[in-house]
Amino acid sequence: MLRMFRSFALIALVLAAVPVVLAGPALAQYREFSGKVDKISKKKIFVDNRMGDKVSFVRVDETVVEGEKTEWDKIQKNDWVSISWKFVDKPRKAYKVMVIPPPEEPGEDM
Repeated sequence: MLRMFRSFALIALVLAAVPVVLAGPALAQYREFSGKVDKISKKKIFVDNRMGDKVSFVRVDETVVEGEKTEWDKIQKNDWVSISWKFVDKPRKAYKVMVIPPPEEPGEDM
């Protein structure tokens, strides 16, 4: 009886763990980093968010460019971008690059 109970407990534990293990990759949430392009090459982009953070992202096959420009090669230094990446990536990979208009400076419309 005890042996059968242990078997059922083990099976229940395995069945409960399977969805958690399989959902791991799906739980990798996208993060966004926005700022001005400091430097760009064929494989990498460096973005400065004007708060002292300069972060680099690697271009991958899945990288999509949207917004004011739709091709990686057309992005230039001083363009404003918002990059979607996954926190678990080492190095950071740019999955989506949204080229956006520059933010308005305070007091510009006076």
